[in-house]
Amino acid sequence: MTKPPANSGRKQNSRWQPGQSGNPTGKPPGTRNRILMLLDNIGEAGAQAALQAVVKAAGAGDLRAAEILLARVWPARKGRPVALSLPDMGSAADLPAALGAIAHAVGAGQLTPEEGQAVAAVLEAQRKALETLELEARIAALEQRQEGHR
Repeated sequence: MTKPPANSGRKQNSRWQPGQSGNPTGKPPGTRNRILMLLDNIGEAGAQAALQAVVKAAGAGDLRAAEILLARVWPARKGRPVALSLPDMGSAADLPAALGAIAHAVGAGQLTPEEGQAVAAVLEAQRKALETLELEARIAALEQRQEGHR
């Protein structure tokens, strides 16, 4: 029968104590992964040739290549200012009229559905703010009434 190794016991003396990191200094900040650096080098080396190939294909009438180039040169707009006449929102009760104006503008083609949704989200935030103010006033009135009965 062989003798078990000296380090197989239940309690071993080790250099690291519980809660102590095995690498207290760690990687220096800004250190990049070696594989990612290699991939970046490959991408940089091939980028010029790939761009020339796309430009050449677009010049030859390849619409997909032209779309790729145009998307880089002339990116799609993420938003635009919207001129929309909305009724004043003095209380949450005014919200249906304002939402109706947005729905009408979307239906008439003045706003895209996405723009209408964005304006409606602004109105929803305003509604929440108005309701919070109204609730605060009601709570203050109730507290005042409660103190008057004491």
